[in-house]
Amino acid sequence: MLVGAVLAYLIVTIAIGLWAARRVHNSKDFLVAGRSLPLYMSIATVFATWFGAETVLSVSATFAKDGLGGIVGDPFGATFCLIFVAVFFARAFYRMNLLTIGDYYRKRYGKPVEVVTGAAITISYLGWTSAQLTALGLIFSVLSGGAISLNTGIIIGAAIVLFYTIWGGMWSVALTDLFQSVVIIIGLWAIAWLVSGMAGGTGKVITAAIEAGKLEFWPKGGSAEWLAFAAAWMTLALGSIPQQDVFQRVTSAKDEKTAVRGTLIGALIYFCFAFVPIFIAYAALVIDPGMSKLFESEDGREIQRILPDLILNRTPLWAQVVFFGALLSAILSTAAGALLAPAALATENVIRPFAPRLSDKQFLVLGRVVPGTFTLAALLFALNSEKTMYEMIQNAYKVTLVSCFVPLALGLLWKRANSVGAMVSIVFGLGTWLVAEAVAADATLPPQLAGLIASLFGMLLGSYIPREQKAHAQHGAHGSHGVHAPHHADAAQHEARKG
Repeated sequence: MLVGAVLAYLIVTIAIGLWAARRVHNSKDFLVAGRSLPLYMSIATVFATWFGAETVLSVSATFAKDGLGGIVGDPFGATFCLIFVAVFFARAFYRMNLLTIGDYYRKRYGKPVEVVTGAAITISYLGWTSAQLTALGLIFSVLSGGAISLNTGIIIGAAIVLFYTIWGGMWSVALTDLFQSVVIIIGLWAIAWLVSGMAGGTGKVITAAIEAGKLEFWPKGGSAEWLAFAAAWMTLALGSIPQQDVFQRVTSAKDEKTAVRGTLIGALIYFCFAFVPIFIAYAALVIDPGMSKLFESEDGREIQRILPDLILNRTPLWAQVVFFGALLSAILSTAAGALLAPAALATENVIRPFAPRLSDKQFLVLGRVVPGTFTLAALLFALNSEKTMYEMIQNAYKVTLVSCFVPLALGLLWKRANSVGAMVSIVFGLGTWLVAEAVAADATLPPQLAGLIASLFGMLLGSYIPREQKAHAQHGAHGSHGVHAPHHADAAQHEARKG
């Protein structure tokens, strides 16, 4: 019965995604849903994309093990990322009328910076996408009673997400997000109510968490602990700003005002609702203290079984159907966005600069081929990693924190920022981070903070090189002001002039 209900849910989700594909007629429809999403859909896409497998399974389990201090990156850093985007970046992004965030780097700094940042952001998505595929694999393995191995489940999950995403693009993501957000909110609230009663009440769960020191947020110790705390927060709060999925949700809104409101409201709903699975996970330990043995496993992914094991072993069938429906909703909505975003970026900003004469139709075809390649890469990453989903995502955003954040932020805020400064910033940031990870991963100054500082220094140094003033004058005028067209518009103008 449970497996049948889950299969029926998957069929409905895929059907919605394929129905949405009827709205896709060009690359703008595919990547940003024609820039036409109303407020309620904008909110749903922001919430559903952020509220994924790591929030339900990994963040909640990490809290049960390490307390609030162990989840400073998500939901705290992740929520601040969306708030920063809404307040400081959303209006600028929307006014530029671009298809991808990589188009910003091209218009501001030129093609070399576009290609390098596009590649860096695309690579960063391996951890994010792999986390969602790992979650799908875990669900299929749990539901089958172990008949389907974790790795086999990961492969099945990858095929499902790829199937409906490559046809409907952002329209599929938006419509399935709306449907899945409703399922997530209703489903997890129902489970929280049920589990609270099983644990002896909400007050008992909270009291147990306080007595165990799980609600202690600020770090104890010296500079090393505080720097590690700041690094964990900044990795998501700043490192996830230069991301294509965030950019897509902002620019898919029907107008600038909706883009700002949708991002801000989605962030606030996400932060509040992220504590629902956290509560459920700790209630699971109150109900069955023996589950804490999962924390001792050498495979970090094992702690993520707390909620699935609780639901399967101790709740009635209706709760199992509701929970796994909500969980699949969270995973599928995030996985679709995590797959579409890097594929779009790789197509538009890594491949297209070397093939500028691609027509919009050819670009649309390529945009559906590239996701398959990226899915394969993410699949290999997921099959060979034993990290939790929370750790995967933390590591993913280190890449963009040290390479892409400074050129993005200073490009909008500092007129003198130029292409040499951006390239030096990227090289210094990535180089410092990689060396620090290799030789001093446990140093007082965390590697990603060292990389961020080096990235900022590189931008300041490179932007003051005198011989770059002419190029700066050419590119700086296109900073955070004015409306720009993406690659396909440039190509169309070129063809019109030829005609």
